Amino acid sequence: MFSLRQWQGNHDWQNWVGYVTAQPEQKLTPSSVAELQDIVKSARANKKRVRATGAAHSFSGCAKPEEIAVSLHNMRGLVSVDKEAKLATLQAGTYLSEIGEALKEHGLALENMGDVQAQTIAGSASTATHGTGISLGSIANQVVTWEWVDGRGELHTHHRGDPETDDLGNALHASLGMLGIFTKLTIKVVDLYGLKESNEVLDFEEGLARFYETAHSHRHLEWFLFPGTNKLQQKTLSVIAPKPMSEWQKFKDQFDSAVTLNGAFYLLCELARMKPALTKKVSEISARSIPNTKREGYSYEVFPTPRGVKFNESEYFIKLSDFDECISEVNHLLLKDNKGSHFPIEVRTHKGETGMLSPTQGEDCAVLSFHVYKGMNDEPLFEWLYHYMKKWEGRPHWGKVNKLSHIELQNLYPKLNRFLEIRRQYDPDNVFMNRWLEEKFLNRSF
Repeated sequence: MFSLRQWQGNHDWQNWVGYVTAQPEQKLTPSSVAELQDIVKSARANKKRVRATGAAHSFSGCAKPEEIAVSLHNMRGLVSVDKEAKLATLQAGTYLSEIGEALKEHGLALENMGDVQAQTIAGSASTATHGTGISLGSIANQVVTWEWVDGRGELHTHHRGDPETDDLGNALHASLGMLGIFTKLTIKVVDLYGLKESNEVLDFEEGLARFYETAHSHRHLEWFLFPGTNKLQQKTLSVIAPKPMSEWQKFKDQFDSAVTLNGAFYLLCELARMKPALTKKVSEISARSIPNTKREGYSYEVFPTPRGVKFNESEYFIKLSDFDECISEVNHLLLKDNKGSHFPIEVRTHKGETGMLSPTQGEDCAVLSFHVYKGMNDEPLFEWLYHYMKKWEGRPHWGKVNKLSHIELQNLYPKLNRFLEIRRQYDPDNVFMNRWLEEKFLNRSF
């Protein structure tokens, strides 16, 4: 989890995996909107650039602070709740891990979230972070009102309108912080609910034959396909009446996290790192070690999974209609050559969204996430993915490794130029850009 003391005490900055690093000139922690406005106005006057770094959980360079790093750690908390309208307003620096308990006190919950809860609500919304569910979208899709400070230091508020005509809302939907720094977000919420998690190991062919039926009969379906093994872990989450997770289950989760997930698996990862020829064997051992488990509790207790073993990640959205053919081909190719990775491929579903930079581009999608253990060479897998996913018009998650050029992005995002027009309106002096963003969106090379 994010540590403000560590963030302030270290001159360097790095993302979660440690592959993206920077040495910002300043690290600032505003406690109010007025303080944040002063920071932006000063940066603009001095021709400096600002990035809000969130919890640094993006694997791409989108949050890299090259000159001024801003943390919204001191701008956190639930601001207000409209229980009748099912709306909750949060300060932008609020961590996902804090939201569940806060909403529970009002009998409410997030509609959906992923299995990582370290991010801020602003960072999650800015990058369209998501969970899984064939009828569910991203954190960005839950936002109905944005408040943000633009590149001139001015404060703005926008309420989401008709997706067919609301260009600003569709630009804010997944903006990567390029229109400004969010200060408050109002999100759609739902009545408090519980979840029951079930896990089982399946042969690939059996899992694929049941994929759509299972996806529609459960609120959430997630796969972990072990490369080179023809085996997968299928995880389903189904809605139950709201109830707290048992103390025994919490203890078991902590034990499994320390001993199984982040103990035994860490040792297997180290073995693969030291002897890459054993990656397929490690994948096979991991596939055989998955227990058939069940967990129950409030939704916000069941969604998260500890991430103690660090990795790099590249994730692609493809049309749901292409999933069978694509995943069958991926599984077949990795049976012959696992590209040096033993980490399971994570498979999720995602409802189409209207954001100009949404990787769904309005299509219901399957999302495939590929991981490589920290310290191992990720180029064989990620370079192959970069070329292979062109066949499926795959669009990378903005917070994950993204090798696409500006020209390739223009081809995949038809409204990119309109997004850039809106971006210029709110940040004409490029206060919120960094080199990674300039390469992707302004077609600049360094």
